[in-house]
Amino acid sequence: MTAVGGAVIDAVPPGVKDWVISLFGTADKAVLLAGMLLVIVALGALAGILEQRRRFAGAAVIAVFGLVGLAAVLTRAQMTAAAAVVPLIAALAGALLLGLLIRRLHEGLPAGATGAQITRAGNTGRRTFLQVLATSAAATAVGGVVAAVWRGAAAGISTAREKLQLPAPASEAPAIPAGAEVGLGGMQPVVTPNRDFYRIDTALIVPSIDPESWVLRVTGMVEQEVELNLTELLAKPLIERHVTIACVSNEVGGDLIGNARWLGWPVRELLALARPQSGADMVLSQSSDGWTAGTPLEALTDNRDAILAVGMNGEPLPLEHGFPVRMIVPGLYGYVSATKWLTELRVTRFAADEGYWTPRGWSDHGPIKTSSRIDVPRTGRRVGAGMVRFGGVAWAQHTGIGKVELRVNRGPWQVAGLAPGISLDTWYQWQLGVELTPGQYEVQVRATDLNGEPQAEDRRPPAPDGATGFHTIRVDVNP
Repeated sequence: MTAVGGAVIDAVPPGVKDWVISLFGTADKAVLLAGMLLVIVALGALAGILEQRRRFAGAAVIAVFGLVGLAAVLTRAQMTAAAAVVPLIAALAGALLLGLLIRRLHEGLPAGATGAQITRAGNTGRRTFLQVLATSAAATAVGGVVAAVWRGAAAGISTAREKLQLPAPASEAPAIPAGAEVGLGGMQPVVTPNRDFYRIDTALIVPSIDPESWVLRVTGMVEQEVELNLTELLAKPLIERHVTIACVSNEVGGDLIGNARWLGWPVRELLALARPQSGADMVLSQSSDGWTAGTPLEALTDNRDAILAVGMNGEPLPLEHGFPVRMIVPGLYGYVSATKWLTELRVTRFAADEGYWTPRGWSDHGPIKTSSRIDVPRTGRRVGAGMVRFGGVAWAQHTGIGKVELRVNRGPWQVAGLAPGISLDTWYQWQLGVELTPGQYEVQVRATDLNGEPQAEDRRPPAPDGATGFHTIRVDVNP
């Protein structure tokens, strides 16, 4: 079922993807799986109706569904040959169950049946019932074995992660400056805890990668192909940096953004070993489940701290955030840079290759747009008259924030107090107190980066290269 779900995600156009994420947030995968279960139930009912009307018609529906599942499995990079057997067994079990149930339904007794006929019919019914139970049990057992194997593998990887010892960084992250948090209740911390960090990806099941067998390959337009295992990576001079990353599907004012302290090795150092050839302008990174991101080669070789991350906030990467290794590239949306469960870097050209989301209608470069958000008070919240304190965050990764301004009811812009940022690659907190009398107010925020460029005012959706517009809230002020 997860393979079919992955195929559904592959086929979804950008507009539908944005709508689903805006509606369900990080629960999008659970909603997809629930929807698929409902579809399966509906198809089962349809198969039953068709089988009653015409023999083998319902079985044909089940067979088609099984073939769809098989095709989906064969197109998923992380699926094994054993996994391909599952949809076939499921389809066979479903067809057998359907046949047994229909046969049971058609069993009947003639008028004036004798005791012997009743006994024989009862025995037949019991045999049919037992056959249905046996088939159901067999199908359940197969599913249970597959699930148990997967759970065992996941548990083993989780244990391996817990035992992994990260080395001390050769270059520590700069200390968080005093006053980086404005101290306003309801604000998110300047460093997002791992448990609260957003997760957006196409993996319905988190890949389980054995750190001892993990290998990263650098291929493509290079003078020398390179292979690197985890032991070799951890022996490199690692750096530690705070970097804010964001999903391109983040709506204006959305929460698909977070800031963490990452530990890793600069990607440019690895690429220097491979020596990209002249004419190359893109690196296509691939995850263990086949997902790809096309990153500008320049962004991986300039002075920014693009890293092969192995640690997040002082611990090995959580499984759902890419263990054992993922990419972190300041200044780019995740869909063109933040590959989790990383297995390959292929040096190539934008004219020759595309990342996963580009042929689905998204821009091929994906620089993060300057933006800002009001976190306190929440929209629609009632507050008391007098000095009302507003607060939030602003970001312009790899450029830095110069100022944040607030306006009330389309009045003049007022400059907010800007907390010191950890670095140019992180978000900044801000706050401003505004004297308000009883009434209803519309409040907007805007940010300007350190180059003097203000964020775009025009309201646009995330597709194809990130949402724009001023975050706007409405508050009711009580006497």
